[in-house]
Amino acid sequence: MPRHTPNPSPSPAPPPAPLTFYGGLAGALAPFAAFLSGVAWLALNGAPDEKGFWPILLGALMLGLLLAKDRERYAEAMLDGMSERVVMVMLCAWLFAGVMGAVLSAGGLVTGLAWASRTVGLGGGAYVAATFLTTAIVSTATGTSFGTILLCGPILYPAGGAAGAMPAALMGAVLAGSTFGDSMSPVSDTTIASSGTQRVDIGGTVRSRLKYAVPAGLVALVASALLGGGGPVSNIVAQTASDAAPSSPNGLVLLLSPALVIAMLLRRTHLITALLTGVATAVVIALALQLVTPYDLLHIAPGTFGATGVLVDGMQRAIGVSVFTLLLVALVGTLQATDVLDRLVQASQRRAHSPRAAEGWMVGVVSAAVLLTTHSVVAILAVGEFARQTGERFGIDGYRRANLLDLTVCTWPFLLPYFLPTILTASASRSGEAFGMPPLAAGTVGLYNTYAWALVAMVLFAVITGYGSERRSR
Repeated sequence: MPRHTPNPSPSPAPPPAPLTFYGGLAGALAPFAAFLSGVAWLALNGAPDEKGFWPILLGALMLGLLLAKDRERYAEAMLDGMSERVVMVMLCAWLFAGVMGAVLSAGGLVTGLAWASRTVGLGGGAYVAATFLTTAIVSTATGTSFGTILLCGPILYPAGGAAGAMPAALMGAVLAGSTFGDSMSPVSDTTIASSGTQRVDIGGTVRSRLKYAVPAGLVALVASALLGGGGPVSNIVAQTASDAAPSSPNGLVLLLSPALVIAMLLRRTHLITALLTGVATAVVIALALQLVTPYDLLHIAPGTFGATGVLVDGMQRAIGVSVFTLLLVALVGTLQATDVLDRLVQASQRRAHSPRAAEGWMVGVVSAAVLLTTHSVVAILAVGEFARQTGERFGIDGYRRANLLDLTVCTWPFLLPYFLPTILTASASRSGEAFGMPPLAAGTVGLYNTYAWALVAMVLFAVITGYGSERRSR
């Protein structure tokens, strides 16, 4: 009886040819140029809202469709970009973190932190330094720089007038502390994206980042204190500061919730498990101590045929950035389907002859990506595979690669005036007008972001000297 010969395994399908555009590289980059121009136009006209970016992104995607030589492939590339697993993890993280942040805010955590800063009699530069610490705690606990800016800015900025804090340095400290959490928090979107693209765990990434973030944070703290004094004392603020931030320490107990989330993530608990546990803990504490009522959390709005409340508001916070991110990663997906990133990898292979040069390429390319896309996470996603391939070639540790990507994208968006964090911070400064504090421009608050400037210096120092790398020997 003849022996049965099994059918050979089918060979894997060859990778599709790169997506090409009319006009070559210029055509591939034209949609990004259109998006950046649209964002700049919205910002200059005072409309830096994420929802306003949606039609700009739709227009950029349509322009790419017109320039693409294979429109069906272009559409598939859009879907490929939106369906990345790390994108789905980020969307879930924003949703659950938004709910937790809303509960913490409604329960009085931010006002409790503001109360603690004022109770010890801080003034001038000390108040600005305390503001940096306060916003750093909130942003690290919640993982959201935008939420920290919008929550803490309108409370801490107006009250700073009575303390004689220098306005630009004070609002810069709000932005700096918010930047710290974005670069350090285990629930930050950039932490999730950087660790995911480099295939390393979040807990290990956060632990290894301490050697970079803590020195930069200490420099920022000292600089904030030195720059923050000398502001005029506002009698208006002195009379009404209590209205801006009611004196109550009750909400401080809610720190247990984000502390639990951070502890679970540092023990390598699944991100979704940790966040859901944090939400449940915050709700239980807030209800048990009567910081919020069940009605506050969820109720039916009369006459609207819909539910509302803190839980709904928290989920809605994630809608704007989620839709914006999905559309933008769709645009990035079309770029990833081209050979542009392959060209970058080939360029690094020709010109990067040492780990130091390879790290310089990572920092330079992710800087270019974030300046082009104006979105930190999208820049990491766009450059992540390039950084992983280049880093593995030179034996650069995955944690090191993730840290270089994350720390770099936590600089330019928090310094330059046409990025959303600086625009939101400038907008939050308008809350101080009724208290005698001046509104500030986006460029001004970026200039006084002491932590982001310290990160620029830290990244350059790390690449040039090899600081923080245990395996680099050439």
